[in-house]
Amino acid sequence: MKLDTKGTASYFLVWAMFVPFLCLSTARAPWPSGPGSVTEIASMHTARASQSCTLLPNGKVLIAGGFAGSGGESNPYRTTELYDPRAGVFEPAASMSTGRSGHTATLLKNGKVLVVGGWTGRYQIRRSAELYDPATNTFTSTGNLVVERAGATATALPDGRVLIAGGEDREENKLASAEIYDPATGVFTLTGSMAEPRAAHTATALKDGKVLIAGGGSGHYPSQNVYRSAELFDLATGKFSATGDMTVGRHKHAAILLRNGKVLIVGGSDNRDWRGEYASAEIYDPSTGTFKATGTMHTARFKIPEAVALLPNGKVLVAGGGSFAELYDESTGTFTKVPGSLEAARFFANVTGFPDGKVLITGGYADDGSGLPATPAAWLYQP
Repeated sequence: MKLDTKGTASYFLVWAMFVPFLCLSTARAPWPSGPGSVTEIASMHTARASQSCTLLPNGKVLIAGGFAGSGGESNPYRTTELYDPRAGVFEPAASMSTGRSGHTATLLKNGKVLVVGGWTGRYQIRRSAELYDPATNTFTSTGNLVVERAGATATALPDGRVLIAGGEDREENKLASAEIYDPATGVFTLTGSMAEPRAAHTATALKDGKVLIAGGGSGHYPSQNVYRSAELFDLATGKFSATGDMTVGRHKHAAILLRNGKVLIVGGSDNRDWRGEYASAEIYDPSTGTFKATGTMHTARFKIPEAVALLPNGKVLVAGGGSFAELYDESTGTFTKVPGSLEAARFFANVTGFPDGKVLITGGYADDGSGLPATPAAWLYQP
């Protein structure tokens, strides 16, 4: 076949003229409008539920502690691992000083991670806390909590300190107390107490610097109290004050700050626990101090405190407590199912959002009739 060199030259001339416009168009392309998808990736080294996941300044994710499944709180893990999004693999990291589940992990302004409290064994809780340094891949001890607690919330405050609120003691009595960790001194100090003792609640930092504490419960199953009430912590006064009530009582739910300054509350359950799961969601408006119902999820979900992530486009990915993920759109108040399967409902799974809109989903345990085992599996949401 004879090559038409004249035609080929003309083709490349036109293409060369077109490329700059193509590149310009691509650079200005809007965020993808579809729901994206969830796909399974390489597994963690350890099957984990109730682990903590923290996005580090170097782009990796620190995955710490957790346990092997429901009822496995008696043997929480000391081990940690790092997810490298560039290589798409998990790599072993330094071990903590003690096993922990139901602990908190908070990124500090200095780039270190504060790991606090948690269950360290069956009916065992330590007051200890430690710091992970990504630069040296080491954990070092820091000050002890004033009150031993597991299932507390930890919230980074505008001044760099961290608010630790509620949780429960080793006898599973719920706590109203709160304390503040100061990275400058490595010391925890008691602050004002909440009006209600709470565990399985949420804590969300608002744009005005206050912290919204919502729901949770007290008492012991099956005679537990699950709250509709919410409170605001004010750093300026060190005190909690009442705000509006949620539309329903929730615990083991999730909450996340939206771009518009409002807070999305999703799922959870009432005092029946497994028999009282919610598909409902609601919005807290700080300007009015009120909650209002919004769209309903496609499935009921609970045990999801760390299973939501805010995407760069303002949508929220919910990827725990169900066998699939879904997206919440604040502009329409609706949820959309995301293609791809998590194979089973994943309770106490963890999600971590990246700046490019991808989200890492790790672990959790499943109600599959075989003892509620945790999984080492991991998935990646891609927009």
